[in-house]
Amino acid sequence: MWGRDEQETLRKLHEWNQPIHRVRGRIEKIFGTWKRSYGLRRMRWRGLAKATAQVHLTAIAYNLKRSLNILAAQLA
Repeated sequence: MWGRDEQETLRKLHEWNQPIHRVRGRIEKIFGTWKRSYGLRRMRWRGLAKATAQVHLTAIAYNLKRSLNILAAQLA
């Protein structure tokens, strides 16, 4: 947005982000956990199919752990 009014640019950016910021925050939190706890900073294997498998396995592991935490909280 070079050469444009800064306040107008910030207003447009805020209007764009307002409806999606809650969803984006939840999704980015999950990706951050995957990177921090499950080693998704780098792909382990080469190739799109193998990288896809790695992401799917990470999602399964994350969901299993999350399910156990939710069940444990309900039982306590």
